[in-house]
Amino acid sequence: MRVAASVSGTRSSPVSSACWIQSCAEMLCRLSVRWLQPRSALQLRGLGPPVVPAPTGGAKPSALPLWAVASVSAVGPSGAGGWYEALATSAPVQGAEDVLLFAHTASGLPWWGSILLTTVALRGAVTLPLAAYQHYILAKVENLQPEIKSIARHLNQDVAVRANQLGWSKRAARLTYLKTMRRLVSELYVRDNCHPFKATVLVWIQLPMWIFVSVALRNFSTGATHSEGFSVQEQLATGGVLWFPDLTALDSTWILPVSIGVINLLIVEIFALQKVGMSRFQTYITYLVRAVSVLMIPVAATVPSSIVLYWLCSSLMGLSQNLLLRSPRFRQLCRIPLTKSDSDTPYKDLFAAFYAKFISRK
Repeated sequence: MRVAASVSGTRSSPVSSACWIQSCAEMLCRLSVRWLQPRSALQLRGLGPPVVPAPTGGAKPSALPLWAVASVSAVGPSGAGGWYEALATSAPVQGAEDVLLFAHTASGLPWWGSILLTTVALRGAVTLPLAAYQHYILAKVENLQPEIKSIARHLNQDVAVRANQLGWSKRAARLTYLKTMRRLVSELYVRDNCHPFKATVLVWIQLPMWIFVSVALRNFSTGATHSEGFSVQEQLATGGVLWFPDLTALDSTWILPVSIGVINLLIVEIFALQKVGMSRFQTYITYLVRAVSVLMIPVAATVPSSIVLYWLCSSLMGLSQNLLLRSPRFRQLCRIPLTKSDSDTPYKDLFAAFYAKFISRK
């Protein structure tokens, strides 16, 4: 009888780092046009039909393309767009707006600097500890694999003997093996307090946070949010830097969108290079994440630069975080257990693998 139940947990899976790309790709495609649609605070609460607010006083008109404004249709809370309107005015999004406004006011930085500061703070204070915990859990799971394989081998033999003695069918023997194996593996996880599901807590925190901040910046960029009498949209219109001085406009150069795609692909490749002899399923997942990373480029080209800047900063922090978590000293500081796959020279090994795969091959 073949071993049909094995439990694997390895930090080399590309899903653990780039999971947010997969999870929200479809939603991004559906929201890309919505993020370009200026709405007033009244419309966001579903109390009136969508109108394009005319600039008043010294307010700068929206820098978004005319087709994006003209595409607005009358959609109420109960219509097809009601769920997004509810999201845009939800408490978590309002909390994200408050965090961004606080960072901008407290730091005195221009908006591009405030977005960068907020991203670094959230990544450093929230996702980095969770990522370290994820690696801690996965390292313990990886160290359990020899014991799990040993249990599977002995259980396989025991079930085969019992099947011959009691005249079990192959199906009954296999079901008995699987049921017993699941129970024994669960007992190991309880014993070492390392159930793999705990490693997914990063996804459940990082992905919603990424969405809430993105929607908050969308509200700012389309003039849907005001604070103490001033328009955040007006400040964003002059709060950019370099080739994107207007954070409410699209990046016509495509530098920011392409940079996001490149960084995300680099994250995926780092994980792919970490894993030798990937299974067919892991290979399919890796190709899927690569495709979604490329898909993010045109999506990012259809949203205001403030959102794209946040995405780029988040991806850069994610890349830095992944590299930091490969450091033996940092892993020791976080009390992440040593595993068989750990290397004393991770960065040298990574560079050698990258060079061999992309540069030296003919």
